[in-house]
Amino acid sequence: MFQILIFIIAGLGAGVGTGLAGLSAAAVISPMLITFCGFPAYEAIGIALASDVLASAVSAATYGKHKNLDIKNGMVMMVTVMALTVAGSFLASKMSNTAMGNFSVLMTFLLGVKFIVKPVMTTKEQMQKKSRRTQILQSIACGIVIGLICGFIGAGGGMMMLIILTSVLGYELKTAVGTSVFIMTFTALTGAVSHFVIGGMPDTTALIVCVLATFVGAQVSAHFANKASAKTLNRVTGVVLAVLGAAMLIVSQLQKHGVL
Repeated sequence: MFQILIFIIAGLGAGVGTGLAGLSAAAVISPMLITFCGFPAYEAIGIALASDVLASAVSAATYGKHKNLDIKNGMVMMVTVMALTVAGSFLASKMSNTAMGNFSVLMTFLLGVKFIVKPVMTTKEQMQKKSRRTQILQSIACGIVIGLICGFIGAGGGMMMLIILTSVLGYELKTAVGTSVFIMTFTALTGAVSHFVIGGMPDTTALIVCVLATFVGAQVSAHFANKASAKTLNRVTGVVLAVLGAAMLIVSQLQKHGVL
């Protein structure tokens, strides 16, 4: 029962992060399954990626319904991200797991603080001022950066996409999240299939419970995000990211000192 409760909490937390901020489920589910349930890292990431697929898909559909999704530039970025993730994975093999994990968690916390202190107030009208050629070139360039970081860090794809879409490409927050979850639907599917083919099927109960809980959390939070004002969404997104980042930083420190 304790493990099932952890599966539900991890899934709901990941779903809220996905639907609200485009955060990868792997940033929440993986550390919780590893820390509290003793799952091998590879299996935990596979479960998280599988949970990401449906959660990202339903979130993308909700954002698309409210016209908060940039499919044209999203497709260009998605192809680039998936290609460069392989190169990032090679770089990651040369680094320590601890260094990569700490970087991802710290960036999640700092991004949350950024949204609270300096909210993204860009409008769709401001977004559309760029020429189509500029948008494509920027999408490719940013896709290269995101792909390298995604493969390098592992579970930082959604977070890095949100940073770059809002801070570099100047996306309005809702469109940034919608485009991010659209891209993550395909990258997560590719990652999940790869994990299951290489490592075999994971724990069935954990997989089913996490997928369902993440799906529910993403659906509810995506509906809320699309109806909320830009100011409210920035604050709520910031709080969610900051709390998740702080919680994972605390857990990593407790593990480091042998408390967990």
